[in-house]
Formats: sequence, C-alpha cells, structure tokens
Amino acid sequence: MILTLNRMGRGRYILYAIAIAISAFLLLPIVFIAFLSFGSSRWLQFPPPGWTLKWYQALFADPRWIEATLNSFKVGLCVTLFSVALGLPAAFAIVRGRFPGRALLHAFFISPMIVPVIILAIALYALVLKLGVNGTFLSFVLAHLILALPFSVICVVNSLESFDMSVEKAAIVCGATKLQAVRRVTLPAIRLGILSGALFSFLVSWDEVVLSIFMASPGLQTLPVKMWTTLRQDLTPVIAAVSTLLIILTIAAMLVAAFLRRRAAR
Repeated sequence: MILTLNRMGRGRYILYAIAIAISAFLLLPIVFIAFLSFGSSRWLQFPPPGWTLKWYQALFADPRWIEATLNSFKVGLCVTLFSVALGLPAAFAIVRGRFPGRALLHAFFISPMIVPVIILAIALYALVLKLGVNGTFLSFVLAHLILALPFSVICVVNSLESFDMSVEKAAIVCGATKLQAVRRVTLPAIRLGILSGALFSFLVSWDEVVLSIFMASPGLQTLPVKMWTTLRQDLTPVIAAVSTLLIILTIAAMLVAAFLRRRAAR
C-alpha cells in the first residue's frame, strides 16, 4: 500500500513537471517579446543591453499605427455585432428547428473553421474584386464575419442545448407569448453563450492577418496587416511593443469574460 502511494506521488510530480515544461514552452516566447519591447537596442536583441520606453513612445507618436488600431477596433466591433445578430437565429434554427438538413446546416456554419484560411482568402479576394469593393471597410467586415460567425453559432448552440426548456414552457403557461418567453427567459439564461460568442468573434477579427492582407489597400489597413508590412520592411522593436499591448488586451478580454461567467454563476 505504501509503495503504491509512493508511486502515485512520484507520478504526480512527473505530471507537474511536464505541465510546467509545456507551460514554459508556450509562455516564454511571450515573455521574451515583452522584454524586447523595453530593450534599448534598435534590433530585437535578447537580452537587451538596456531598458527604455522609446519604442512605446514611437508607437503612440506614429499616426499610422493609431489609424491601423482604430481600423481594427471598428472592423472588430462591426463583425461582433453582425456575428451575434446572425449567429443567434442560426443557433435557434439548429437546436430547435424541425426540418430536414439541420445537421447539414450546422456543418455549413462551422465549415469556415475547417477550410484553410488561405483558400477562403483567395476565393473572397476574387469575389470582392468582381464586386469592386476590394480594399474597403465592407470587404474587411464580410471577410472577418465568415471566420467569426462559427464561433458565435457554436457558443449559442452549446448554451441552448444545456438550457432547460421546461422553464420557457412554464413562462408560456403563465401567460407569456412564445416571443416574450424567449426574450425574457431564454435569452437572459443563455447570455453567457452570447457574450462568449461576441468575445470570440471580436478576437478572431482582431487577430486575423491572412484575410486582412488580401482585403487591405494602401489607404485601409488593420493592425495585423500593419505589423506584417512593418516586419517585412524593418525589424524594429516597435513590433514587440505592439505585440505586448495585443497580449495585454487579449488577457484583459479573457479576464472580463471569466469575471462575467463567475458573476452569472452566482
């Protein structure tokens, strides 16, 4: 018995060590990027010879970076709104619909997660060229929406499948109409799924680079496209500063989502 416990204890420590090693492998590059953003060297040199904030000052002093960031925010917000507006009724149709082909419809909505992004990018590029909207705000929103919509659909579908329909039926028995029951009972109950879908949709749009490169024009670029073009022209630590801010934004968004989930669970 004691020997078995000792073996279990050693196995637990081995698992801990493996988990720490994997976490370090995933997180150390992010930590290095954060250190490089404060380095005094003009190149991405590690360890930095000194420490400075000049790369952040250069970032905020360059209107091109500010404009690209604002473009990403605008596109991300529009994509989030359209993703939730389209994903919500689609999820209701998939979960509660009684028509042939529901499974096929579900597969259709999540297919952009399976198809390689480069294939979608080439197809969309040909389409927007034919429509004459390449390099416009509309082309960015439509392209990002194709990638973001599956996340909204999946989150809402999972919430609806775990929702107790008897609560909604009880509201109808008490005198509410079907629409009122959905609006006042079902939607508040699945709000975490809706918020999760909105958050993932925004992050997908915010981080997307392949589609954005195809949709971009000299007059309209998102932040990932600006980072990509800067990397090709000049490997400056400003890139590390931008990457660090993006990491902070992503962590903040995930913390907000966790806070809302915890608050709703109370």
